[in-house]
Amino acid sequence: MKYKNPILPGMHPDPSVCRVGEDYFLVNSSFEYFPGIPVFHSRDLLHWEQLGHCIERTEQLTLRKGFPGATGTYAPTIRYHEGTFYVVCTNVAYGGETDGNFFVWTKDPFQKNAWSDPVRLETPGIDPSFYFEGEHAYYTGAAESKIFLCEIDIKTGKYKKEPVFIWNGTGGNDPEGPHLYKKDNWYYLMISEGGTELGHMVTIARSHNIYGPYEPDEKNPILTNRSTAAEIKAAGHADIFEDHLGNYHAVCLGTRSISYPFKHNLGRETMLLPVLWEKGAFPVLGTEGRLETEYDAPSFSDSEWLEGVPKQLLACTGKFYDDFSSEDLNPCWNFIYEPADFTCQAKKEEHAGLLLKSNGHKLCEDQGTAFLGHRQEHHEFEAETKVSFSPMNTGDETGLTIYLNHRHHYEIAIQKTENKTVLLFRRQIGTLVSEIQKKCVIPEDGITLKLSGTKEKYSFSYSMDGINFQLLGEGEAAYLTTEVGGMFTGNYIGLYTAGKEECTSLFHYFKYSQTL
Repeated sequence: MKYKNPILPGMHPDPSVCRVGEDYFLVNSSFEYFPGIPVFHSRDLLHWEQLGHCIERTEQLTLRKGFPGATGTYAPTIRYHEGTFYVVCTNVAYGGETDGNFFVWTKDPFQKNAWSDPVRLETPGIDPSFYFEGEHAYYTGAAESKIFLCEIDIKTGKYKKEPVFIWNGTGGNDPEGPHLYKKDNWYYLMISEGGTELGHMVTIARSHNIYGPYEPDEKNPILTNRSTAAEIKAAGHADIFEDHLGNYHAVCLGTRSISYPFKHNLGRETMLLPVLWEKGAFPVLGTEGRLETEYDAPSFSDSEWLEGVPKQLLACTGKFYDDFSSEDLNPCWNFIYEPADFTCQAKKEEHAGLLLKSNGHKLCEDQGTAFLGHRQEHHEFEAETKVSFSPMNTGDETGLTIYLNHRHHYEIAIQKTENKTVLLFRRQIGTLVSEIQKKCVIPEDGITLKLSGTKEKYSFSYSMDGINFQLLGEGEAAYLTTEVGGMFTGNYIGLYTAGKEECTSLFHYFKYSQTL
């Protein structure tokens, strides 16, 4: 049996994994999106159910507004020690109230709202990681182009010893993402270098003393796809783990391009690769240090455990449908910065679906609009929703968007102008904005909006009867990419409402499907 990378497509960057028995747990960065730090569970490494998020309450963290793709939760690490799960992370808020490193913990990640309030760390830098040995808890992190280590009190987050410099990598820029492992009486320090772009790579060093000195592997980098024709680019930021049969694997991030020169619009995705780690030797990742698209599946990969997993919680299956009939939103959904004002109405209600109320902001503003987003997980896809909307004020608007950030997005929307209601298609690329407006009568029971994506373009269409669709507008996919207008995030498909704060729209359902 073979599997193909990515195992978590779409924006799932900076993966980290820990194992408890035969259960595997994975976390990712989520930046300015809320809830933050998605948590996944698997028993075969190929299929993942989303349990929820580490950050689910607004009082846990304040996400800094105004710097899309560059703030929020960076590079979490998940570890398990003596009955407790720990996730350590950085909130990049540029001096904000909750800026800096923190960790959260839980005894049971399967429980709703399971994770603690953050425990603040005094530690410097970003990309924190924990390493536990007996009663000792160690922190590693990246600051000033160096890797630091210190022992902390795991209950308070306070130093037991001041941070010390232990390695600065092999000379690549941005040494970061450190993880410590111990095997065969060696401490192995694995980091990323080269920046999280096409030059990304993983390097490693080891020492018999946890504080060093660390001696690098002469074969560094131990993982990189730079300067190759590999389909997956920017391979890096890896985490190694041992399975319950004694074999080693790693997760890492990578990107899939849509054009040349290389551009990517899905964000950085989660990849799985085999690791050969012989006694006394440095680990060998992937195919002699390269990340391939396809590998042999782990020997224990089967679908039996999936029988007990609710279908709607399986992540990234290529098909998703939500009629918003549950009181709780599916964990795959995200807001920008903070929750929007919404209500899920069950089918027994007169009007079933998602009521989404405007917060007074538009999609083009950097404060976060009333937006509910689902990651674009595939290059070829269709997304569809039906919306009912009775705008009262000029400028009231609701619609379906493909969204990189507030300066780079396309949408199909219903909008109230001074003397009419129009259906519009808008493209915003930086400061350039274009609109196509079509005057129409919106059916009382709602209008169906559709977004189709390929590697070349996004197409927006509408239907008055839910069957026959008419094309309204198209936009190039290449302009909604990290290389054109982004930083560390990928595209989301969003339902949104904008206008006066009393403006509300009703989304009857949302449907997403991979088309190739």
